Amino acid sequence: MAAAATRSSVWEIQPRDVEAAGLAAAEAGAFLSALRSAAGAASGGRGPDAVWASVAAAGVLRPEHPHALHQLVYYSVYAGWDRAARGPPPYWFPSPIDAKHTNIGRLMEAFGPKLLGPSYKDPISSFHLFHKFSVEQHEVYWPMVLKEQSVKFQEEPKSILDTSDKSRKGGTWFQGAVLNIAECCLLPWPSLNRTDDSTAIVWRDEGLDDYPVNHMSLKELRSQVITVATALDTMFQKGDRIAIDMPMTCNAVIIYLAIVLGGFVVVSIADSFAPQEIGTRMSVSKAKAIFTQDFIIRGGKKVPLYSRVVQGTSSKAVVIPATGGFLKVALRDGDMSWKDFISCSAGRSSIYSPVYQSADALTNILFSSGTTGEPKAIPWSQLSPIRCAADTWAHLDVRPQDISCWPTNLGWVMGPIILYSCFLNGVTLALYHGSPLGRGFCKFVQDAGVNVLGTVPSLVKSWKAGNFTKGLDWSKIRVLGTTGEASDIDDNLWLSSRASYKPIIECCGGTELSSSYIQGSLLRPQAFGAFSGASMSTGFVILDEQGTPYPDDVPCAGEVGLFPLYFGATDRLLNSDHNKVYFDGMPIYNGRQLRRHGDIIQRTVGGYYVVQGRADDTMNLGGIKTSSVEIERICNRADEGLLETAAVSVKPAGGGPEQLAVLAVLKDRLAPYDANLLKHKFQRAIQKNLNPLFKVSYVKVVPEFPRTASNKLLRRVLRDQLKQELSNRSKL
Repeated sequence: MAAAATRSSVWEIQPRDVEAAGLAAAEAGAFLSALRSAAGAASGGRGPDAVWASVAAAGVLRPEHPHALHQLVYYSVYAGWDRAARGPPPYWFPSPIDAKHTNIGRLMEAFGPKLLGPSYKDPISSFHLFHKFSVEQHEVYWPMVLKEQSVKFQEEPKSILDTSDKSRKGGTWFQGAVLNIAECCLLPWPSLNRTDDSTAIVWRDEGLDDYPVNHMSLKELRSQVITVATALDTMFQKGDRIAIDMPMTCNAVIIYLAIVLGGFVVVSIADSFAPQEIGTRMSVSKAKAIFTQDFIIRGGKKVPLYSRVVQGTSSKAVVIPATGGFLKVALRDGDMSWKDFISCSAGRSSIYSPVYQSADALTNILFSSGTTGEPKAIPWSQLSPIRCAADTWAHLDVRPQDISCWPTNLGWVMGPIILYSCFLNGVTLALYHGSPLGRGFCKFVQDAGVNVLGTVPSLVKSWKAGNFTKGLDWSKIRVLGTTGEASDIDDNLWLSSRASYKPIIECCGGTELSSSYIQGSLLRPQAFGAFSGASMSTGFVILDEQGTPYPDDVPCAGEVGLFPLYFGATDRLLNSDHNKVYFDGMPIYNGRQLRRHGDIIQRTVGGYYVVQGRADDTMNLGGIKTSSVEIERICNRADEGLLETAAVSVKPAGGGPEQLAVLAVLKDRLAPYDANLLKHKFQRAIQKNLNPLFKVSYVKVVPEFPRTASNKLLRRVLRDQLKQELSNRSKL
């Protein structure tokens, strides 16, 4: 009876169901026969997961099949799956043979018997032991990983981790080490099979989708970086902070590396920001200058960028033409064209001496919204790139000569992460100069031969809605990644199916961590919309409402508390009290105070993790973290009749990315109002003054807001009330 209870309803699929899902009648019979054959190979009382594993491995479902057919089979297989009793259903399973060839698998096969003794069996069954070892033995784990990257020290670290200074709650990492992390990205590296002739970057401009993909060798990249660094030396002092506000193009990557190579500091500003937000970040970082473009070419449209920079800051701007060799805007006094800037290097030596600094030297200032209204200025040291590259090596399994693409921007943490993850691992960086939302980008993935493709859920939703991969060959993709916001299960089913059910590695972390604290792993089964465990060398606990950690093997939900000895994490903020933000009020665990991250996460049956939202009032809109206070500050001024507003995010009942809701209290509570008009005003104000990518999904006028005795607004109560209301509405 137990076997019958778990028997998959895939056996109940009929030819008419297959035809209704979009397959021609002439093909339906053969398909159904192949499906039943694959499912039968997994029979014998085994459950739906075994049936799905057999069906996926047999290749019965192909990328060119209609998504409705993939849905029919996947949801039929798992129709009887009890998530409450068994956790999320897995869709991808590690192969014992392939596991040994993954990066972590190779490391385990080489060192597992020595490090773990007789407990070591193989990469899959012993992965949990090796992960535990990486958390407890940093001094052993990190030197092994460093040998896999192109990290060149001018002076070797005296120690990997020093915990003698108790005031440094995260310890002191790589004490005494001296290097230039940008130089490490530009050197030939025999163990990575990287030579001067290796391809460093491949790219294509939007609108040229039928033209060959462009290539830049490592030698060409290094030469252009040196040219820009030389020009910078004629204008700035070492340590000066220089902003980049432009799309992530080849030029943006060259400028980024040149700033770091020359001993300056990158200030990262996203190209979507309104003038006020640009000005805030320039002011907080004390940036001396800014690199930008005249326009952004996106989706066939010209979006002004230089004009926003001019409105936002009086600092010197170096302006690059979005297309062609000439600017399409007139420059204000003191600003200069890219052509004139590059000419500053003329006549100077092509040999460049990088500026070598300590491992904890500042290289990049990024921003993350807190709950105070002002963005936190987060400093990246030379340790941050090593950490993010190591995580990508371990979890997305990037390998030398891979081609990796992750559409993003240097203003967001994924920009520097993908840059360093490629160049420190001998991987080619793939860049599409244009909108990643349409078929042009999807064709670039095919034409560039991308092996590792990163996404955010909103991109996947766009590709799926437009069926933009139709007729394209994504067979070279080996691994997919996703980050930035909550994944939609059906969207991820579509994405994985386009690449013949390759694994999607879910990543969740933070700018201040230089990495993700929970991720998927190719040594564990993967489930859509779920994380399979903590990142390598990362430890955490889940806290109950009293701040007491739950046992590690118990399904639960609560705020995450990170182990503080976290390589690559910040130990300072430039405009906030680091200790207050990340440690104050956190409990002691195993003799050390836990580090705050702010996520509420659930550990499911089966050991998967699901992020449920933020413990504070930060929200995640389209992959961009922002604070309620920032949005409320703008909405409060959107209409004269408003007394106050409260911004919260809610997840749709069916899952997917968070949606922005704005609740309002009117000055005259009896006055008539138009909720749609208010929504329009809020949307316009947010687009103009904060970020044009943010969308207001719900507006509601209420008599008053719930508050604490000290008058603190209880946004969590509002969020819960709204969530219940929307749930009831969806049921109706």
